[in-house]
Amino acid sequence: MNKISSEKIRYNAPLLACVIMIILLLLLPTGYEEYLSFQKSDIRPARVLQTDDTSIIDTGLIRSGEQRCELEILSGQFKGKIATGENTLNGSLERDKIFSVGDTALVRINYSDDEILNVSMIDHYRLPYELLLAAAFIILLFLFAGRTGLRAVFSFVLTILMLWKILIPTYLKGYNPIWVGIGITVLLTILIIALVYGFDRRCFAAVSGSCLGILVTCILGVIFTDLFHIHGAVMSGSESLIYAGYSDLNLTQIFMASIFVGNAGAIMDLSVDITSAVYEVVEKRPDLNWREAVKFGMNVGHAAMGTMTTTLLFAYSGGYIALLMVFMAQGTPLINIINYKYVAAEIIHTVVGSFGLVTVAPFTAMCAGIILTKRNNNHTVL
Repeated sequence: MNKISSEKIRYNAPLLACVIMIILLLLLPTGYEEYLSFQKSDIRPARVLQTDDTSIIDTGLIRSGEQRCELEILSGQFKGKIATGENTLNGSLERDKIFSVGDTALVRINYSDDEILNVSMIDHYRLPYELLLAAAFIILLFLFAGRTGLRAVFSFVLTILMLWKILIPTYLKGYNPIWVGIGITVLLTILIIALVYGFDRRCFAAVSGSCLGILVTCILGVIFTDLFHIHGAVMSGSESLIYAGYSDLNLTQIFMASIFVGNAGAIMDLSVDITSAVYEVVEKRPDLNWREAVKFGMNVGHAAMGTMTTTLLFAYSGGYIALLMVFMAQGTPLINIINYKYVAAEIIHTVVGSFGLVTVAPFTAMCAGIILTKRNNNHTVL
């Protein structure tokens, strides 16, 4: 009875820790909530009642000028009021948006006391559909995976909050991005894997293999970022960050940290797969020694690595399809393409991430083989 109770405690303790951390993070301020740009303004949804496109200048695909929209504010202190919103077009297909009658827009209302000064249109209001998509995903995950799916949802929420409430603010405050990134990635790795296994030997084995793989990715990312002469400004939005008053940030170190943070999920996935496979074999074959268990883990790793490395390639290249089409349409020589710094940056992400996956397999197989064969049929607390 005591053994069953202790196993339940070890299995449920990570869930309790995760829930407590989520609550604390929700209450934790980032320190940037009162940014001056958004004082004396209110962000609200508004319904488009009428549009005026007479000030829009069409030049082929590009539109510039201004679209004026008659709006009904849908919430907040100005709910029900009619106002005119301005939608400025800058001639950018990527950033510009056009509204039609019946659309719901997210608008910024600048006001003084109870008087609306002006309304600017931010973008289409997508929150209801985003929440619908998230709810459908959670329901589907719960239906197919039961309690494990619910734990996965908690790990997903925890990861988002850790990145938004801890990682990004500490980066903005000038803390070393590599050390902060490693600390948060390792902490999330422990909690996420513990949510799968509980605090037992499988968790210890998978975490050990994952952390070693992340460490390899970190070291190689730092080395090859320097060798490739990649500046952190290659990251999307980095120049806007500099112009916003954060010119003292080390963007290159942030880029280095993004390499192992971005690959941590795939590394954890492979580590858990190998650990679970080794555990099942050890449970069925208690007489198995650690060398045989390691060999079995390596065999599983060989099969998984063949697809996981390609997964990273698909993940990173998928967002650059349009750019690759531009290169081909212009007949850009291959040697030019692979020497552009933003292409080289993606090569680092993909290949260094693949190094992490390749090395996490033997690391995890070794850790799982040694740890899981020490005390067969017994789960010991870390």
